[in-house]
Parts: sequence; structure tokens; C-alpha cells
Amino acid sequence: MLDFVRLGMRRLLSFVPATIDTIEPGRIVLAPRKPIDLRDENAITEILDLAAKIGAALLDAGTGAIDTRNQVELVAGVYGLEDVDVDVTYNTVLICARRGRTLPPITVSRSVYYRSLDFTRLAQIDRLVRQIRRTSISAVTAHAIVDEIGESPHPYPHWMATIGWGVMAFGIGILFGGTWIVWLTAFATTVAAVAVNRRLARIGTPPFFQQLTGGFIAVLPAALLYTLLEDTHLGFYPPQIIAAGIVVLLSGLAFVGAVQDAITGAPITATARVTEVVVLTAGIMVGVALSIRFVELFNAHLPPLTTVPPFAPADVPSRVIGGGIGSLAFAFASYAERRALLPAFIAGALGSGVTAALFLTDLGPVFSYAVAATLVGLAGGIAARRALTPPLVIAVAGITPLLPGLAIYRGMYGVMAGDASAGAQELATAVAVGCALGAGVTLGEFIARSLPKFYVHVKPAGRGT
Repeated sequence: MLDFVRLGMRRLLSFVPATIDTIEPGRIVLAPRKPIDLRDENAITEILDLAAKIGAALLDAGTGAIDTRNQVELVAGVYGLEDVDVDVTYNTVLICARRGRTLPPITVSRSVYYRSLDFTRLAQIDRLVRQIRRTSISAVTAHAIVDEIGESPHPYPHWMATIGWGVMAFGIGILFGGTWIVWLTAFATTVAAVAVNRRLARIGTPPFFQQLTGGFIAVLPAALLYTLLEDTHLGFYPPQIIAAGIVVLLSGLAFVGAVQDAITGAPITATARVTEVVVLTAGIMVGVALSIRFVELFNAHLPPLTTVPPFAPADVPSRVIGGGIGSLAFAFASYAERRALLPAFIAGALGSGVTAALFLTDLGPVFSYAVAATLVGLAGGIAARRALTPPLVIAVAGITPLLPGLAIYRGMYGVMAGDASAGAQELATAVAVGCALGAGVTLGEFIARSLPKFYVHVKPAGRGT
């Protein structure tokens, strides 16, 4: 039995080159594939441009600055450029190759002008890096593959992704303990908000106003339906619908990357990402506030801030299912590969289940979310080896249903209703939960990267043992 367990641990945790391993500090220094002539400016520029392209693609997908830098250094080192300086900021990758005392350095830079939520492209870049590390692929071939990845369309149409966002809100409605009318309303509201925001993006509307519009739309149906159904017994709780819409709007923001950069030593990039998160979240809050005032013109209203649906141990299974559906739908809406959908579901179910279970204790929400995010980050690291899926995909998908949409809504509603102290407390809780989620995922991935050190030398059991 012991040998069976050891063999299972080896299969699960053994060294299989994946992103989480290739970016591990101490493993990126490789012997160059072949010596490079430091006087050959064309060859050096070709390699630097390739590494910068890969770095820009990783940065575009939300990868942290330190992980992006390590990947760039790895690619340059494989092709013979070991003495390089890499500077990764919020939207720029800068690489400088030193050529000794007598030759001037060569510098190449790449900028990221917009961020696209396409996990398939991230996975393809991940496989390319592993291919560069393990095989003798030439720089010319790697250039062609990167260009092909960047120019390839999304794996399925936009309308399918829009439906995926709606299903995500549907699952979050289950996670929040809503009834069937909450699930369906959250689905329809989110589909409408995403469709409108896609149209706004096509005409060049700044992201702040896209978030504002999404926050505005999230409130309208919930308030109007609550006013119409207030005297019924359908169990209609509008904040669950509004919070589901807010979570969908928050899901595209770089919460994990911002906290990860701050923790791992990239303060400039972390500051820029935090600023982006704050500004776009403020857009959501302004939209929610405007919509609350707007519905009052039609004599519509929302339930008091003190109205909170009960939560019992019997609700934990439904919360687990809702979190899993939300994570799977988020991965699908973000154009993740099919192989990543099941790990995303498991990560979401794990995170939601742990959080719901800890809510039954006296540990508090921040600690509960931190523990859940740590386990999700660890699961993402393990999935990266077995499913060859970038850990960022699993980690972000797993914590997305846990984003503090309900706390943000309750905070804004408290401020708008004149209860500034309660509103400020809810908003402070939202900030603390966001930091806990990002820090927990970072810690989980760090633990996952350390696991091979302990298990890589375990020998499988032989036939005679």
C-alpha cells in the first residue's frame, strides 16, 4: 500500500516541464543550445525579438511581471544569450543583451497596447516555451509560431463566450444561495451587459465607461423585479443578482497579477495594475450608484441593507456546485482549452466549498478566502503538470466566483442610503478579501513549485516489491 501511495505521489508531483516549473527560480539557468557570436547583431536581435514577443504575450494574458521576466530570460538563455537584463513593466517588455566591454549592448522592446482574455493563446505560448526548452526548435520557427498564435482567431465565436458569461452569473447566483428566478435573471442581465459592453469596446469606449455601463445594467432588472414581486413568496433577493453581475465585471481585472507583483518584488508594475483595478472597480461602483438613483424615478426600490438571506450547513453542497459552474463558465468565456475546463470546475468547487465550510466557523471572511485561494493556487500548480495547463488559468478561474461582488454592492448601497459607516466597512471588507485572494493564490503556486524538490527522487515500486 505504501509503495502504491509513493508511486501515485510521483505521478502527481514529479517533474513534468510546465510553466510553473520553467519559471521556478533556480531552474531557468540552462546551458545554451549552441554558442552565439556576440558580434552577430542580426542573430542577437532575432533572439531578443523572439523573447520579447513571448514576454508581451504572457503579459497580455495577465502573467505576473516576475514570472514574465523569468520566462524571457529562459528563452534568451536557451539560444545562447545568458547576459541579459530584462525589465517588465505594466505594458512594456524591455530586453538588453550585453556583449562584453568592447561591443555596445543591443536592446529590444515590446509594448502591450491592450489586454485580451484568451486562455487558449496563453496555453499555446506555454507549450511553445516548453518546446523551446526541450527540443532543438530554431528561432525562425519559434518566431513563426508566435506570429501564428497572435494572429489566430478565438477558438469559438463571441456569442458563445457571451453565453458563457451568462452561465457564469447563473452559477454565482447558485453560489450566493439564490432561487431559480435569481439564477435566470442573473443570466439574462449579464448577457445583456456583456453584449452592450462588446459594442462599446468596438467603438473605442474607454474601459471605465464600459464598467460603468455594466454596473448600471446590473441593478436595473433586479430593482424593477423586486418592486413587482415584493409581495410574492418567490424568495427573490436582488443583491444576489447585482452581485453576480459585479463579479462578472470584476473577473476580467488583474487582481491576482497585481497582488502577485506586489508580493514577488515588482512594485512599479503592481502599482500600475492596482491603479487599473481601482479605477475600473470605481467605474462599476459609479454605475451601481447611478442605477440606484435612476430606479427611484420609477418608484422602484431595493431591500434594506440589513436584509441578508440565511446560510446553513445544508447549503454547502449547492455552493460547491455553484462555484464549480461559475469557474468552468469563466474559463469557457475566457476561451480556455477544453482540457482546462474540468480542472477549472474542480478548482472553483474546491474554493467555494472550503470558503462555505469555513464560513460556518468563527474564522472570519478574510481568513476563509485566503485559505480557499491558497488551496486553489496549489491545485492550479498540480494541474499545470498533469493537464499541461498554465496554472494562471486554473487559479484565476478558481477564485473568480469568490470575488467580493456582494460586499462591493452592499458598500455602495450603504453609502447611497446614508449609512456611511456600514458602507465603508463593507468596502473595506471587499478590499481585504481581494488582497486575501491574490495573496492566497500566490502562496499556493509557490508551494506547488516547491513540491518537486521533495518528491522528484521517489523511486517507483518494482514488480517484486
